[in-house]
Amino acid sequence: MQVTEITPRARAAARILAGSARQLKDAALVSMAQALLANTDAVLGANRLDVERARQSGTPEAMIDRLSLSAERIAGMAKGLRDLAALADPVGQVVRGWDLPNGVHVDQRRVPFGVVGIIYEARPNVTADAAGICLKSGNATLLRGSSSALESNRAVVTALRCGLEDAGLPSDAVNLVEGGHETTQQMMAARGQIDVLIPRGGAGLIRTVVEDSQVPVIETGTGNCHLFVDASADRALALRVILNAKTQRPSVCNALETLLVHRQIAASFLPAAVDALREAGVTVHGDEASVAMDERIVPAGEHEYEAEYLSLDLACRVVDDLDAAVAHIRRYSTGHSETIITNDLASQRRFTSEVDAAAVLVNTSSRFVDGGEFGFGAEIGISTQKLHARGPMGLTEMTTTKYVLTGEGQVRA
Repeated sequence: MQVTEITPRARAAARILAGSARQLKDAALVSMAQALLANTDAVLGANRLDVERARQSGTPEAMIDRLSLSAERIAGMAKGLRDLAALADPVGQVVRGWDLPNGVHVDQRRVPFGVVGIIYEARPNVTADAAGICLKSGNATLLRGSSSALESNRAVVTALRCGLEDAGLPSDAVNLVEGGHETTQQMMAARGQIDVLIPRGGAGLIRTVVEDSQVPVIETGTGNCHLFVDASADRALALRVILNAKTQRPSVCNALETLLVHRQIAASFLPAAVDALREAGVTVHGDEASVAMDERIVPAGEHEYEAEYLSLDLACRVVDDLDAAVAHIRRYSTGHSETIITNDLASQRRFTSEVDAAAVLVNTSSRFVDGGEFGFGAEIGISTQKLHARGPMGLTEMTTTKYVLTGEGQVRA
């Protein structure tokens, strides 16, 4: 089905959602969760087809992990929908209000965007998360998943639409956009029909949407995330955080990709870090200084510090001091999540003020930079831009505002 055929129905659904009470939207979210659980076998069956096809085509394991569903992951998707139902509704919230000298009252209120288009790769769990967040915030969605997850997304969207109908809301509030590259082009050209586009995936996809879209875009970003171990760091704490940030789920955007170690402690800290990382299956790639301190570190290639591994690989560099660490991060960071391990308050303050990223962490794992962990219920993605939304995007970020002026017949002189 063409995007031009879907958008009128989505806009009609969006008008209904914009005027729907919180109770109705919350009931729909619970109904969607129940429908998803009731269709677990169908969703898993569809997902097996996608995974099998991906393996046959030689898809890397990191992408297989993103694509794969299990009963536990589906239960997590359903829980995310129920969690959203328990959160406050942002629609109608007054951001600020004041009276003009002439007595006219001004309110700035949160309102839905209308129709949100989301273009994303693999990750069929995003289908449920995005549909739920947009529904709660009063938006209809056009979901353009990748062809690698087509069967999974079909099964998930079918369940979600059934849940909507059971709750008395239009099923066209959630729409799956199928087809090849041409449908992505249609979405990017649908200015006036789609109110905002959100790309979620690899750097190539995001760059294409940002550069070519005629529809306004909220830019999400890749996660070349760094962790700097300062000279004052608690070393046991540092090892614990490094292992969690790198190995808890290496294929996601908030996983650690580069370890920076202060030269003052590198000779003793690096071998201990390599011991722990190798035991967890991680291969460490390092600069000349780090290789000289531990021969188990693989010499880093020319472009090793520039991108995500999304695997059990970690880049490493010995740096002279905090200034050098910040300079490295400024050069290579994608603006996602950057961490310092330190017991020095001055270093903490400098790092958090000088590092430019959506999230800056002190003595804790970057794996916490996640909408669910932030208490958002789920997330649309993590924005690395600086306009409107930055960091994990939950319900509030899926609204805009409008001004409502109330008077008693005042006119401008």
